[in-house]
Order: sequence, then C-alpha cells, then structure tokens
Amino acid sequence: MDIMELIDKLEDYITTAKKVPLTNTVIIDEQKVYEIIDQIRANFPDEIKQARWVVKERDEMMEEANKESKNIIEDSKKKAKELASENEILKLAESQSNEILENARNKEREVRLSAEDYADEMLANLEVNLGKLLTAVQRGRDRLQGKIETR
Repeated sequence: MDIMELIDKLEDYITTAKKVPLTNTVIIDEQKVYEIIDQIRANFPDEIKQARWVVKERDEMMEEANKESKNIIEDSKKKAKELASENEILKLAESQSNEILENARNKEREVRLSAEDYADEMLANLEVNLGKLLTAVQRGRDRLQGKIETR
C-alpha cells in the first residue's frame, strides 16, 4: 500500500469514528492509528530512496554523455589529423569533425535535459505526495484536537 492510500485510510478511520455526543470529539482506537502511522513510516523511506535513485541515474547519464562526447571529440580530432595531408581532404575532415562535434554536443544536451526533466518530474511527484501527506496529517491532528469539525 502506498503512502497516499495509507493517509486516505487514516483519514477515513478518523472520519468514520464514533463521536462523543454534543462535541466535535471522536473516539478512536489509538493502537489502530499508530499501526497506520507505522505503515506510513515504513513506506516513506522507499519514496525518498526512489528520489535519490532518480538523481543518481541522472548523474550517471550525465557522466556517460560527457564521456561519450569527449570520446567523439577525441576521435574526430584524430581523424582530422590523419586526413590533413591534402588540402581537399583536410577541408572534408574539418567539416566532418565540426559536424561530429555539433552532433555530440546536441546529443549530450538532449541527454542532459532529458535526465534533468525526468529527475524534476520525479521530485515534483514526490513533493506533491509529501505535501498531501503533510496536509492529511495536519488535518488529522486538527480533527483530533477539535480545531475543525468532522464530516
């Protein structure tokens, strides 16, 4: 069960709990609430691990793209030097080298932007889930403290 389902379960439990007559106070089984909170805690680190994994994957993709672009640049420089013996060949080599460099830069940029977008999306989802969790916990505490009326 994921965190949001557990929060919904906790909220439903509080919402459907028996009310003390003539008050906004509800009667709940403390142990049941603690069990749900423990389940939330057990699932919470997985989402943090997932966010860290996303960042690690992005870093690895960036490192690999940089290595690949450096290899391509080195290869194109080697080829350019080998073909420099004649003027026509030199011009062709320079043109190909520039094209390879530009392609490598474009590919590196695409990989980097894609990795950053993916990491940002995952972190945004985590941020939304954490916000919902915080809101649900605060709402539950407010209900328990009688600050707001229950449904």
